Order: sequence, then structure tokens, then C-alpha cells
Amino acid sequence: MKESDALENNPHVSRSALEALHSQVYGWALSRCDFDHPAAEDLMQQTYVELLSSGNARFDNKSTLKTFVFSVVQNLAKSRYRRLATRLRLVRTYRQDVAGEQVVDGETPIDDGVWRTVRALPARQRDIIELVFCRDLTVEQASAVMGVSVGTGRQHYDRAKKALRERLRAFAEEE
Repeated sequence: MKESDALENNPHVSRSALEALHSQVYGWALSRCDFDHPAAEDLMQQTYVELLSSGNARFDNKSTLKTFVFSVVQNLAKSRYRRLATRLRLVRTYRQDVAGEQVVDGETPIDDGVWRTVRALPARQRDIIELVFCRDLTVEQASAVMGVSVGTGRQHYDRAKKALRERLRAFAEEE
């Protein structure tokens, strides 16, 4: 890594490495935002601000850069949705009849049988399947992104594969 390529506040991270990961990280951000492109773009911007500023996101070479950046996106998404859920609860509690405000899930461009089946899995199983199969992380790296132990990650991975196998078999028999 050239010195001029290193980030000022994160010296172990290079701009070129972030650029190389951008499309994969954006895909993860889209997934975290239920495929709402503007929300994913906001999440990506917030991620880059964390990495470029003197925020809490400090890469220390204890994991791969990819795992680290995916974890930053995951943590920011969790924080974002906790705030939104709190706000929604407050609105529902104190404004019983709010005209014109409805929470509508973002539309997902993926609607074939396999991905509908994946989306029907419990959240952690769905996350680990996406991280491993779509984002090319190992189970160990995916576990780190999700903030769970490797053993727990493997357990979610195995359960997800079994559930998918059963559901897809049933889906195939219906057709």
C-alpha cells in the first residue's frame, strides 16, 4: 500500500482496497436495507464517513478488511433500524391516526422461488447464507460480521442449509 493511498485516520486501510470492495459492500448494504437503494446509499455514505473520519471504525488488522467493512455496515444498519423502530413506536403511541403515513417494505428485485425461500429463513440463518453464498465470505468471516462466535455461525449455517434443502424440495414437488 502506498502511503498516499492510506486513509488519514485509518492508516491500515487504503482507498484502492475500499474501491475494490465497494460493489460487494454495497450489495450487503442493500440487503441490510431490504433492497431500498436510497437507504443503502445513505448507509454506504455513513460507513465511509466512519472509516474516513475519526469515528469509532478503526481497522487494526485483526481480521480481513472485507470482514471489517461488512461489520461496520452491519453495525450501522442495526443502529439505524433501532432508531427507526423507536421512532415508529413513538408515532404509533402518540399519534394514533396519522393520515398518509404507512410503513411499506422496500420491494425486492429478487422474487424467484429460491430467494423467496431464503428470505423466509430466520434472520441469522438468512444473513449467514447471504454472506457465504452471495458475498463470498467464509463461515468464520460471516460469523465475525454478524457478531457471533464461529460455533454459533456454523450452527446457523448448517440449520439454514437443512431448512433450505427441505423447503426447496417441497417447493419443487409443488410444481
